[in-house]
Amino acid sequence: MADIVSRIESVINATVVNQNSVGGGCIAQSQIIVANDGNEYFLKQGFNNDLFRKEANGLIELEKCGALRTPKVISVDSDYLLLEKISSGVKTSDFFRDFGELLAKLHRYRGPQFGFYEDNYIGSTPQINTCASNTCTDWPQFYFNKRLLYQFRLCEQNGYVDPVFASTFNKLEAKISSILEWENEPPSLLHGDLWGGNYMVDEKGKPALIDPAVYYGHREADLAMTKLFGGFHPDFYQSYHESYPLKPGYEYRENIYLLYHVMNHLNIFGTSYKHQALQLMNSYL
Repeated sequence: MADIVSRIESVINATVVNQNSVGGGCIAQSQIIVANDGNEYFLKQGFNNDLFRKEANGLIELEKCGALRTPKVISVDSDYLLLEKISSGVKTSDFFRDFGELLAKLHRYRGPQFGFYEDNYIGSTPQINTCASNTCTDWPQFYFNKRLLYQFRLCEQNGYVDPVFASTFNKLEAKISSILEWENEPPSLLHGDLWGGNYMVDEKGKPALIDPAVYYGHREADLAMTKLFGGFHPDFYQSYHESYPLKPGYEYRENIYLLYHVMNHLNIFGTSYKHQALQLMNSYL
């Protein structure tokens, strides 16, 4: 930690005078650090690979579209990520209406193909975004191969796949094209991991996004993820639909997008998520 602090001090051109640990995540260790010039920063550490660099690149990508606020990247290395500290505030009365409208604006920011220029992470699990020879143009195939099949193979490696699970997944594979047959919109910029713990209320009472798993995909995937743990306020969804209406059948497709995250939770946290994964698959069978 002393080495990280000394490197940070050279970046911010100030001395770190206080470090306070904060909660809020199950992946990285987080702190608020205070410099002798009065500035505060948010520091993440606890890994020594490319996870923090990939998170930084995702935040930079989200910032490009000028929709929802994200913490600015101050400095990043293999073992830390230093961000602007966004102070927490109280929601405005229009918080969720603003949030829905701004997410719709983010989703109107387009990419040339599905995926991203690099692979990154969903939680601590690798998220595969790259395709050979720029072939990421078919959303159902991208979503099945790079999202569901990848997680299924991790489930196999982790010992969670029994004959029932395997048979159910194989039946789902045969239906994936029909489930997603109307998903023909161009690739939208997605946060990628949009649940209640990955947005915050800033000092002005406005929404801000944190902890992304960015890629370009179908916007319904972001909206489905918001419902994994109970969903957001109804004003959020109403405002989004008014700003950028979804195509008919989006409710039917929600479970296929939730399945990716539930399988990821199965791989990270264990068998308590296996029954939910089977339920989601069986909803299409």
